[in-house]
Amino acid sequence: MNHGAEDRQSSRTARPAVPTRPPIRSVAVWGPIAAATLFVLIVIIGAWRHLRERHREEAFTKQATKITVNVVSAQRDRKAKELVLPGTFQAFQETTIYPRANGYVKSWKVDIGDNVTKGQLLAEIETPEVDQQLAQAKANFDIAKVTADRWRDLVAKKVVAAQENDEKQKAFEAARANYEQLQKTQGFKQIVAPFGGKVSARHVDVGTLVTAGSGAAGTPLFGIVQSDPLRVYVYAPQENASSIHEGLFAKIMLQELPGQQFDGTVMRTAGALDPQSRTMQVEVNVPNHENKLYAGMFGQVKFNLPNENAAIVVPANTFLFRTEGAQVATIADGNRIHWQKIKVGRDFGTQLEVLEGLTENRKVVMNPTDDLREGVQVEVKPFEKPKSEGDGTQSAGQ
Repeated sequence: MNHGAEDRQSSRTARPAVPTRPPIRSVAVWGPIAAATLFVLIVIIGAWRHLRERHREEAFTKQATKITVNVVSAQRDRKAKELVLPGTFQAFQETTIYPRANGYVKSWKVDIGDNVTKGQLLAEIETPEVDQQLAQAKANFDIAKVTADRWRDLVAKKVVAAQENDEKQKAFEAARANYEQLQKTQGFKQIVAPFGGKVSARHVDVGTLVTAGSGAAGTPLFGIVQSDPLRVYVYAPQENASSIHEGLFAKIMLQELPGQQFDGTVMRTAGALDPQSRTMQVEVNVPNHENKLYAGMFGQVKFNLPNENAAIVVPANTFLFRTEGAQVATIADGNRIHWQKIKVGRDFGTQLEVLEGLTENRKVVMNPTDDLREGVQVEVKPFEKPKSEGDGTQSAGQ
């Protein structure tokens, strides 16, 4: 019995104890793994920092070497153009009055400078020859009328032939026509104004013998002008003819009246150019209520013309003349330089007219230099006008 108890006791004391640290085999396995992991992390962090620094250097280098350019947009010059042309003043209506009957001046009622109305009596002419002719025509008319009436009764009674009656009737009509004509001629003894205006000339005096007719054949009596409004005629050159139309306003200026301008309106145009001068006649009507303007004067007519077919203009300092010809540096896609060949028109001093090669709103580089190579990428900066004349603008080559 005691032996069994001792055996159980000895078996309890022979049981191995629990280890207090990992076995040597575990350290040998996990140690290299941990070291490799740490090494990889260190390599990754170093590579990332190296790449970051490299990107920073590239960005700095790119930023340091990028060219900054000032640009403007090509625009059409739609501002109203001022056109000043010489003009000749003419009366709205003007005529020289001639007599319609021969005679001599009995009296004249108006003189130069007088204002007259339509139908107003200007002068009277004595016509003794016409008066005598009228008296004779009246006698012929009376006898022809009596004869015609008698023959009309006789032909009704069939006493005379119808042919003879017809001759008498026609003779009466001829006498009546001659009588009426001389009556009207006698009515021309009174000279009246054909329209309202001002007497510009008086060519006769009392007792002057006058001859009916016009031009060299007749004797001029009076000159009359209507000068409110006045007509001003100018000749527009071909390049501006299409911009001048009816209703266009104009300003009239005279050297004799400095500081004064008179309003006018285009009433009509010729609608065609003179093939010799390549100009178009234009009529401008000018009110002249105060009678400050006179027919026959010479002045200047100023138009503000809307340029409906305006060409594209760019600043003069965007232009370079290279071996390929006239060119401007434009901004293409991706802010890259493109040298565009252009055809230059008129030179306005600070601006140039571009006839071909540019479209509206195309960005053009200010003050370009040969450093701007084709395709180089640039930083675009809108051009700002200087606040004063002393302020400058840095160009692409500066």
